[in-house]
Amino acid sequence: MEPPKIIEDGLVVRAWRADDAESVEQACQDPDIQRWTSVPVPYRREHADFFVGQLAPEAWHTGTGAPLGVFDQATGELLGSCGLISLRADRAIGEIGYWVAPWARGRGVATAATRAVARWAIDQGVRRLVWRAEVGNHLSRLVALRAGFAMEGIARHDIEDRSGERRDAWVGSLLPGDSTDPDVAAPGSPEARRAVVFSRPQPDLFAATRAGEIKLRPLEERDIEALTDSSNDPETVRWTTVPHPYHREHAEYFVRDYCPGVWLRGTGAVFGIGDPATDAYAGIMELRLHPTRPALADVGFVVPPEARGRGFAPAALSAVCAWGFTALGVERIGWWANAGNEASRRVAAKAGFTFEGTNRGYLEHRGERVDAWTGALLASDEPFNGRAPA
Repeated sequence: MEPPKIIEDGLVVRAWRADDAESVEQACQDPDIQRWTSVPVPYRREHADFFVGQLAPEAWHTGTGAPLGVFDQATGELLGSCGLISLRADRAIGEIGYWVAPWARGRGVATAATRAVARWAIDQGVRRLVWRAEVGNHLSRLVALRAGFAMEGIARHDIEDRSGERRDAWVGSLLPGDSTDPDVAAPGSPEARRAVVFSRPQPDLFAATRAGEIKLRPLEERDIEALTDSSNDPETVRWTTVPHPYHREHAEYFVRDYCPGVWLRGTGAVFGIGDPATDAYAGIMELRLHPTRPALADVGFVVPPEARGRGFAPAALSAVCAWGFTALGVERIGWWANAGNEASRRVAAKAGFTFEGTNRGYLEHRGERVDAWTGALLASDEPFNGRAPA
C-alpha cells in the first residue's frame, strides 16, 4: 500500500514529512487532543520528530498502518491528522483515527478528511473499517456518524488510557458499499446539538420559587448523607424504586458513578435541586433521552420530606424541560408515575404536563406489575413553544 495524496474539499491528505514536526508539536499542546488521544503528555518536539520521522514511515513500511496528515489546499497549513492507526496484514480490518488542530475546528475538516480516507481505504481493499473512541468523546462520535459509520455499541474496558486504566469505548464500523455521506447528524440536528452539549461540563440551571431561586446542579459528595437519609423516607420507598433499605453505598454509587455516567454517555442528565437559602440537597430531577428516538425523553424526580410543599419540584421540572427542548432538541417529554401517586401528578400538572391516562401493568414496582399514570409536555405547548419560559 503506497501513501496517497488525496485532494478533496479544499484539503490535501498526504503522508507525514519531517518538516511537519513543528506544526504537529504545536497542535498536540491542545488539551482536547491530549484528553482523547494517546499522544504523550507533556508533548515535546522530540515526540513530534519521532512521530513524523520514524513512527509514521515505519507503519507504512511494515503495512501495519496508514498515518496521514490533513492540510489546507490553499495555504499548506496543518489542519489535523486522519489515517489508519492499525491495519491487518490481509487488510480485512483497519482502524481509523483522527484529530483536528484547535485552530481548524468548526470547519468540517474531520468529517471531510474521514470520508476521503475511508473511501481510499476501502478502494485499497480494506473490508471492515473500524472506529473507536472513549465513551464521552461526543465530537469524535459525531464525525463518525457523519462519515457513515454504523454505531455498534459499547465495548467495555476496550481502551487503556495513559495511566493504565481500562475505559469503555464506543465502536462503529464502515463496510464496502456503505455511504460515507449519509443524511444523518446534520448541523442543527438533535445529534449534532447533543454532541456539543455533552462534550462540555453539565450546566447549572436556575428556577424561581416563592422561597427564592433554586439551583439545579450536578450532585456532589456533600449530598450523599442527605440522599441516604431521605431515600429511606416511607413515601419515597412507596412510590419509587430506590433500594430498600437504602444504605450509604447506594448513595455513593449514585453520586459518583451513575450520575456522571449518564452525562458521559449522553443519555440524559441528573440534576440535584439546591435549597434556595443554603444550596443543600433538596431533591433530584432526571431527564432521560430515548435511546433510538431523538425527539423523545422522559423525566423522573424525588423530593425529600423537608423540601415538599415549597414549589421546588414543579419549578425544577419546568427548568429541566425547557433545557431539554432548547439545548437538546427534544420535542416530547413523558411523565410516568405509579397510579395513585397524587403528589407526582400535581407536580407534573403544575409544570404544564397534560394527563393522558392510565397504562395498565406498565411499571414494575418491587417485584409487581402496577398501573401507571402517564402524561406529556410538548415543545409546542405553552409556555414553552420551543423555548424556555421568560
